[in-house]
Amino acid sequence: MNFEPTADQLMLVESFARFLNEESSMGRVRAALPLGFDPALWRGIAEMGGFALRVPEDAGGLGLGLFDAALLMEEVGRTLASGPVAEGIVAARLLGLLGESEWLGRLVAGDVVVSLALRDAAVQGRQWVSGGAAVDAVLTLRGETVVLVSLEKGAVPAEENLAFSALGEVDLSAGGIAIATGADAIATFRACVEEWKLLVAAGLAGLSREALKLAATYANERKQFGQLIGTFQAISHPLADLYCAVDGGRFLVWKAIRDIADGQYGAIGSEEAGASISLALWWNTDASARTVTQALHTFGGYGLTTEYDIYLYNLRAKAWPMVAGDPQRLLEEAGRRLYGAEVAQLPEPGEMPINFDLGEEAAAIAGEIHALFAANVTPEMRAKFHYSFEGFVPEVNRMLAQNNLLFPGLPVELAGRAISGYARSAATDALEAEGYTNPAAGVSGMVALIIHRFGSEELKQEVLPRIISGEVICSLGYSEPGSGSDVFAAQCRALPQPDGSWRIDGTKMFTSGANIASYVLMLCRTNTDAPKHKGLTMFIVPLKADGVTIQPVYTFQDERTNITFYDMVAIPDSWRLGDVDGGVRTMSAALELEHGGGFARDQQSMLEAAEELAREIDLGGRPLIEDAAAQARLARVTAGVWVSRLFGYRAQWASVEKKQEMHFGPMAKMYSSELFTTDARDLLNLTAPLSLSKRPGAAAFLNQCYRHAHGTTIYGGTSEVHRSVIAERGLGLPRSRA
Repeated sequence: MNFEPTADQLMLVESFARFLNEESSMGRVRAALPLGFDPALWRGIAEMGGFALRVPEDAGGLGLGLFDAALLMEEVGRTLASGPVAEGIVAARLLGLLGESEWLGRLVAGDVVVSLALRDAAVQGRQWVSGGAAVDAVLTLRGETVVLVSLEKGAVPAEENLAFSALGEVDLSAGGIAIATGADAIATFRACVEEWKLLVAAGLAGLSREALKLAATYANERKQFGQLIGTFQAISHPLADLYCAVDGGRFLVWKAIRDIADGQYGAIGSEEAGASISLALWWNTDASARTVTQALHTFGGYGLTTEYDIYLYNLRAKAWPMVAGDPQRLLEEAGRRLYGAEVAQLPEPGEMPINFDLGEEAAAIAGEIHALFAANVTPEMRAKFHYSFEGFVPEVNRMLAQNNLLFPGLPVELAGRAISGYARSAATDALEAEGYTNPAAGVSGMVALIIHRFGSEELKQEVLPRIISGEVICSLGYSEPGSGSDVFAAQCRALPQPDGSWRIDGTKMFTSGANIASYVLMLCRTNTDAPKHKGLTMFIVPLKADGVTIQPVYTFQDERTNITFYDMVAIPDSWRLGDVDGGVRTMSAALELEHGGGFARDQQSMLEAAEELAREIDLGGRPLIEDAAAQARLARVTAGVWVSRLFGYRAQWASVEKKQEMHFGPMAKMYSSELFTTDARDLLNLTAPLSLSKRPGAAAFLNQCYRHAHGTTIYGGTSEVHRSVIAERGLGLPRSRA
């Protein structure tokens, strides 16, 4: 797995970034208005090799990959480069592929401006063209022929438009030079249009990231009511959401290129490539429009003035992709490619260093788990599977422990085998694919690791082996009735006794699994005079001890949790974890394990259930899944599943590769849980009224997903807590909580 460009690609990006910082400064961008074209910049990009980037080497170009061009376009978007750069890159490639050397030579030298028409001129003769008011020629498909239509300077009048760009309406119905004709020419042109979609999507991702940076910088400078406005969650949390959306858009571009590259070798997932392209542009179009609106809003009234650059980002983000028409059409296109018969003509990708393959070891571990389940798990066991502690099956727990697969994320001395982080991720995914997603193993593994790190020899001898063997499970005693996510506000008391033991009194809320667990990892207040975060100590408490009372609390998710009462519960000091009043250190280690992850697998299973219902529901003589609107909505959910999966992969990659990015895990958890919730709501609507029922199968499962999703935004740290982490760590905003 890899989420980093090569050293050569990073050098390419750095070179163009330096060039564009100077030659496409905001002063230069403003100077190019109102036409929105900078001739000197155009020549400079050409001299840097920008337009030769994707031209095949045998046609005199650099022959670099689609990913290289996407990285360049991120810089073009970041700096609002004035001119149809994406169209120029694609036009040069098309000329090189079709053997038109004269115009190609002039274009890559920067002597002429060539753009691309996105529609068949035989069907739509007059059409809007990016850079149309500044171009010397336009490449278009006219029926079965690729035609280059040259234009006299001033032939297309500069027309006022939303973003002050050189947009022009051009008559392409007649005239021009026939470059190539026939099926191969048509396929080449259409592949170049698909490439254009990805380059614009990448440009929008770069634009959006810079808009967020401008907003964050302003929020770190502007004070209101005596405080930096970045401390206000009403400012920081929407920006955190959009930070995730923008990163997701960037990764969808990368996924599309990866899918195309995999398609050359028949890899699994390569059939998604056409839909990936459509969804990458749709997602980035939507994310950029929302991002620049929120970024401008951060500036308040100043954002409305032309004194601040943010308005330029706002207008450009909205206008740039709309030359292709209504962005909603991209969702419909993705729907046809996923659920209909439409096949996209894919561009040649070139080198693609980004990959999401977990490796052979990971595949072997996943295969081992699937084989174990096939051989040992009965239908009666599977019927009990549930995402909560209620789905715990003792036989399955012991089976996994006996095969050293119960705690793949723990050190080898606890897990029983040494496997890579990627293999651990694959094991988790395989268990989720089997439907065995209850938290018993995750919580028990967390407790095992805390005992291993901080426990006494007695705990390591008496309790730890029982957990590791799969004989017992554990629960967590963090939350209290009045503390919620603020676990360090715990008031459950642990008082030292004359004999050196401890007496625990108090109440814990949401002690899920306490009714079937043997032990609870409990945070107690041991010093009421110390500051809030310094008077806490962690203990292991047997749930069968005298004085422990467990009462059920039922949720609308078909999940039981518990309220637990502790009345003069006696605990030996040897069952204390870490130092007295040092519970924050111990607790932080536990929270570190709990935060992160995501719900991509749950989202995927939910989507599959909705697809099954859509094939079953009759829509006037045809199944719902053949309806264009339904396909578009399913495609939108698919994009969310992919983004959640990619966030999870990135968090895993960062962990394995020792990248110190503390917000990657919270991004994976928060954003996937929020998408899970909104998409569950929409899919329930889409498949209504059948989805209202709890009929066994897809209907009951989708119904459950809607209820399950609400909890995912709460447990493991609420979305609000994670948004604060993302805003602070990812955007550099000030701390938004006391």
